Amino acid sequence: MPWPGIAAKGAAMSLRSALHLSRRTAPAFAVMGSLWGAFAAMVPQIKLALGAGDAAFGAALFASALGLVTAMWLAPLADRRLGVRAMPMAAAMLACAFLLPGIAPGLVVFGLAMGLCGLSSGLLDVVMNARVSEAEARADAPLMNLNHAMFSLAYMFGAIWAGIGREAGLPALAIFAPLTLIGLLATRAMHQPVADTSGDDAGASGGFPLRVVVWGGLIVTVGFMAENASEGWSALHLERTLGGRAAEGALGPTLLGLTMFVGRLSGQVVADRWRARTVLVWASLVSAAGSATAAWAGSIAVAYVGFAALGLGVSVLAPMALAMVGRAVPPRHRTNSIAKVAVIGFLGFFIAPPLMGLVAQGYGLRIAFSAIAVMLLAVPVFVAMLVRVSAAPSVESRA
Repeated sequence: MPWPGIAAKGAAMSLRSALHLSRRTAPAFAVMGSLWGAFAAMVPQIKLALGAGDAAFGAALFASALGLVTAMWLAPLADRRLGVRAMPMAAAMLACAFLLPGIAPGLVVFGLAMGLCGLSSGLLDVVMNARVSEAEARADAPLMNLNHAMFSLAYMFGAIWAGIGREAGLPALAIFAPLTLIGLLATRAMHQPVADTSGDDAGASGGFPLRVVVWGGLIVTVGFMAENASEGWSALHLERTLGGRAAEGALGPTLLGLTMFVGRLSGQVVADRWRARTVLVWASLVSAAGSATAAWAGSIAVAYVGFAALGLGVSVLAPMALAMVGRAVPPRHRTNSIAKVAVIGFLGFFIAPPLMGLVAQGYGLRIAFSAIAVMLLAVPVFVAMLVRVSAAPSVESRA
């Protein structure tokens, strides 16, 4: 069993207990999800307003990766200096940052705005995943899938809200402003005590589980790349390739959010019953099939089925990989390792849009989504390597 003590308690933790233990971190995941969901549904409108081609728009989105690189350096320092305030302050920064991309007058300003979104997203992503990992260690129970499910649920509602706003002809600022306000209010619930991680960096040159972090990070990277590529380009594929209307295009990211929420909520239930390796392998196959189906769909309905399967499969890749890493490393390295894996994975969150833009510009969105399917087929190899290098016997027995 991956979590010692669960069997002795007689049953897996109830969702109600998991929600109670996640009451400080789940709002942070929800804030991030709602903002990215709205942005995904707004991509066609923002892109049209900027008058940018696929490659240029993708390159502008890549500016968010520069913000992420900055976050890689700032997150550990910010976490140490701000402590309990780190998560709510990062969430507030993110909520305000998303007011900017939709009102940018040109690609340069849009790129700068996305850089700020990337910076704040990176900070919040590292901090909130570290807090979940600490909560898992304290409670001796899995919580990662549930928290990521809150991201997906909020992502779905954010996409729905943006789709309604687009149909009503609302400007981007009017669509994002209510989400910003909700996000700022939600920060009041995010003050979670921080575990002492002063010894996490001890022995980093020899004792730090670098190989575990690398292979776990690659799984999370693939998951985030597939997730964000679909979030950012599914609406365009439905509207441009298949001739859908704005509401039909917004339903693409909405279905992704819904099926990812279902997948992650299910992952929370089975996290202590099924082998992590088995779940990850099957999830990668399902998501690859879904991406290929969406890519070559001849109708909007078939594309919806593909995106739903993609969301269902890709939903558990990142949270289960993060949880596996948390179980594989020594306790003194847990928070530091989770943070590093999250940062590595989050890089994929921002690499995907510009890569999709380049492929779409040269070969079309059907080929772009086909490339995502091929990429997902590499996950079983990464999982096998993660199992091999994992030091914890509990992971080896589960995986």
